[in-house]
Amino acid sequence: MIPVDAKHGRSRSRRTTSLAACLTGALLLLPGCAHVPEVSQDWDTLIINARIVDGTGSPWYRGSVAVSGETIAWVGTGEPDSDRAERVIDAADKVLSPGFVDMMGQGSMPYLTDPASAGSKLMQGITLHASGEGWTPAPQTPETQPEPQIIDGVPYRWSTYEDYFCLLESYGVPVNLVHNVGATQARLVVIGEENRPPSASELARMQQLVAEAMEAGATGLSSALIYPPSTYQTTEELTALAEAIRPYGGVYTTHLRNESSKLLEAIDEALEIGRQAGVPVHIYHLKAAGEGNWPLIDEALAKLEQARAEGMDVTADIYPYLRNGLGLGAFLPPDAYAQGRASLREALADPEVRASLKARIEEDGDWENWFHHIGRDWNNVQIIDSSLGPDVVGLSIQEAADLRGVDAWQFLFDTLAEVEIAVAPLSMNPEQKAAILQKPFIMFDTDISPVSPERNGSATHPRAYGSMARVLALYVREEGLLTLEDAVRRMTSASTNRLGMFDRGRIAAGQAADMVLFDPDTIQDHATYEHPAQYPTGIDYVWVNGTLAVEHGELTDARAGRVLRHGAATGQCH
Repeated sequence: MIPVDAKHGRSRSRRTTSLAACLTGALLLLPGCAHVPEVSQDWDTLIINARIVDGTGSPWYRGSVAVSGETIAWVGTGEPDSDRAERVIDAADKVLSPGFVDMMGQGSMPYLTDPASAGSKLMQGITLHASGEGWTPAPQTPETQPEPQIIDGVPYRWSTYEDYFCLLESYGVPVNLVHNVGATQARLVVIGEENRPPSASELARMQQLVAEAMEAGATGLSSALIYPPSTYQTTEELTALAEAIRPYGGVYTTHLRNESSKLLEAIDEALEIGRQAGVPVHIYHLKAAGEGNWPLIDEALAKLEQARAEGMDVTADIYPYLRNGLGLGAFLPPDAYAQGRASLREALADPEVRASLKARIEEDGDWENWFHHIGRDWNNVQIIDSSLGPDVVGLSIQEAADLRGVDAWQFLFDTLAEVEIAVAPLSMNPEQKAAILQKPFIMFDTDISPVSPERNGSATHPRAYGSMARVLALYVREEGLLTLEDAVRRMTSASTNRLGMFDRGRIAAGQAADMVLFDPDTIQDHATYEHPAQYPTGIDYVWVNGTLAVEHGELTDARAGRVLRHGAATGQCH
């Protein structure tokens, strides 16, 4: 018997007998030798005494799981033959589940430029990161990527997803990655930041770029319709781009055009794009933002349920926090960016421009007015960005303005004239989260790129570190809004199904060995808005493709992730 949780050299299974031992004298076969080949049946890892929550929503059961290479080789109950394993880990009745999926983890570049950022995903059990919203790493041109990315002191530029995927693979990544192609990105390449419709030839070029990304292995098309220049994209333009992903089995995924007073109309638009293009639809971070709009969530959910009942393949995700995160520039009317961000920064030097923008923001406008969503109170917007200096991180806009000796409006315009910063408005309530969670087609995201304490310090949203643990601690253990099995289903197989990655997301023989071992009684998020850079506790082990990325609650230096290409794409890296 191999000691529990110990590494040893491989020992041949006691069920395997060598050919030499089977032969005596004149080739006399010993009993039992006729059907035993000379092959090793060893496992790399055997996890015993686990409560297996297999990702399908089925009730947990006690059992054991064996891993060979990157794959789950065996799942069973009873007493396994531990002599077959190089390493045995006693789960001690903790939960073994598939690795968690971040349905919108934003950018993947930090894995290369800031390797320590991997901890923000891995330490909360994330083994698959879905990247991209409106802006995506590809396609690129010298205009959209004027400066190279510096990785280990080496400058890199690329134009296609094929190039970018090869760059990721050449350095190695700590988690599995899938990427959408951004509708915003395609528009930036062809049109730039201007507020105008594309010509027929420009639209055809945008469709071609989307198709090329899908051929390289992108999972679908994504949009972020509250941010210029994506704001300028019409339903017709988005439908045309979504048509380009249909031959590849892609999904249209969207940050809705409006998440507040016109939430229902925005959902209608997303559904119409899916119907007209003939593709499934997924909605990022579903919400009804702003106290006056909270009652809309019930009708929004009914609309999605009705669409599903009529045969529309539509799903959505949320993050488990009441404050969202966005750029401070989202508080301006979208047409303020019509000539591009550089032009806006210059315009903000004019007091008359500032006065005009303030008046428009204070009025009810025909756009998603975040100033109204926060109750017209700058105390409800928290700074989660260090670009202005550490003294204002964690303060509200009003508090930061007071600290700098200016009023909140001057602070707003002074800041946007200098730099875009990330903020966290208080925009949701617990009741709408509970209502959303009642629907089985809801999944989870972090809605934030990987971050590290070394590079980002305390300037980030707590969801960067705590989202998945918070789901299990808050919604399962504390509030009982979800069963453990259903929460895990949403975080695993439901998500991998949506992404078209059917070889993972379940504890079953033949599946990729992406797994998490955690204690459901103690798992806990610790990240707060004031001190977000805190890892969860209660997660003991995380495997990525069969390799331990978290061991005894500590990060390893493994980079066992893969760029997962959608569909039949295989990659052309050399």
